[in-house]
Amino acid sequence: MILPKPALASPVMDAESDLVRRACSGDLMAQEELALRHRRSAYLLALQLLGNVDDAMDVAQDAMLRFFSNLHRFDTRRPVRPWLCQIVRNRVLDLHRHRKIRNHESLDARDAEDNPRFEPIDESIDLERDAARAELRTRIWRALEKLSHNQREILVLRDYQDLSYAEIAETLSIPLGTVMSRLHGARKSLRRVLQEDSSSSTRAGAGRSGAPQ
Repeated sequence: MILPKPALASPVMDAESDLVRRACSGDLMAQEELALRHRRSAYLLALQLLGNVDDAMDVAQDAMLRFFSNLHRFDTRRPVRPWLCQIVRNRVLDLHRHRKIRNHESLDARDAEDNPRFEPIDESIDLERDAARAELRTRIWRALEKLSHNQREILVLRDYQDLSYAEIAETLSIPLGTVMSRLHGARKSLRRVLQEDSSSSTRAGAGRSGAPQ
């Protein structure tokens, strides 16, 4: 399999590569900076893939430990985030294989303030708009739960982790063409599930409105 070529250097990547090199040399401040930059992203990815806060915390902590213990093997010509996503994904797959995942729970059930779901925070205030967005996020979350693991995974990596196609190919160890076709299929499935849920909600609402008082 042919992996994507390393991305061209940029000031951001150069700074991160320098940070990795200093962390590998034992620089504690560099290690702390790397942890601050990436541990939240690791947690959110685990949460989006697993849907369970406790499992996500366990996976994120384990992924960060593995990240630092293997940092000396990292190719500094590449961005850190896809590599960390790969570590998180592998840990999630380990949980699935060993059937250690706790019962799935709604993200609305606990730690609401710490779970930004699948949308960046918008600091402007519009109660009607924000209520509509919250409802849409809930519908999308429920729809994602109904997709296969592969479909949910690639949607999360692209639309919510904002990885490029090349970075997804590297993270999942699949060809670029497979990324595009799998993503297309996953989006079609998500739209179908959302449409089915919308139709079910409409029918349920009609049934309630027609019920005798």
